[in-house]
Amino acid sequence: MIEILKKRKSFIAILALTSIVILALFYNALKPKEKLAIYQPSMVNYELVDSTLQHKKKFHKIAPFSLTNQNGLTVTEKDYMNKIYVADFFFTTCPSICPKMTANMGLIQENIKTDNQVLLLSFSVTPEIDSVQQLKSYAIEKGVIDSKWNLLTGNKKEIYELARKSYLAVKTDGDGGEHDMIHTENFILVDPEKRIRGFYDGTDINAMDELLSDIKVLQMEYPSP
Repeated sequence: MIEILKKRKSFIAILALTSIVILALFYNALKPKEKLAIYQPSMVNYELVDSTLQHKKKFHKIAPFSLTNQNGLTVTEKDYMNKIYVADFFFTTCPSICPKMTANMGLIQENIKTDNQVLLLSFSVTPEIDSVQQLKSYAIEKGVIDSKWNLLTGNKKEIYELARKSYLAVKTDGDGGEHDMIHTENFILVDPEKRIRGFYDGTDINAMDELLSDIKVLQMEYPSP
């Protein structure tokens, strides 16, 4: 009788364990996959959106661009084709928020330096000061890995239009004039389809944890080939 009870207990234990495994599998299969929002101009603080785009509800993508990086090479949106990337706007002589932003971008670089799917992109908002030589010196000083992170200079008006009309990152319009200036702490997460998937405070170390987590979520949506 005792032997029979022992066998039944073993059977019940195995059955219970099997049931838990099956339920867990069903739960994982049926649980909705986490997905990041696809930001449209109408979803963003209107102060950050050009008046021509404020009511746009779909199909917003980063516009084409052609600028020069810290190595004197031309970089376009095609260099980020099929990539996930983080973008920001900075300048090398900034004494306030930029050092924190660059340090936090460096933290992101450290976490994605062996990941071929993720890249970084920084646009100078003072391209008349940030020459190729200046960007190269800055890149060396800050430990920029050329294959992971482009620092871009070039036509000021083009950069300002990208900030305002593509990346939805700044409150002032800016016309790219000699005395014009924009400043933003935003990091922008962009997917392989050139769509904005997140905004983060580039001066906040805690926001970097969220950004790294969201990059992983995005990689589930766009698995590396």
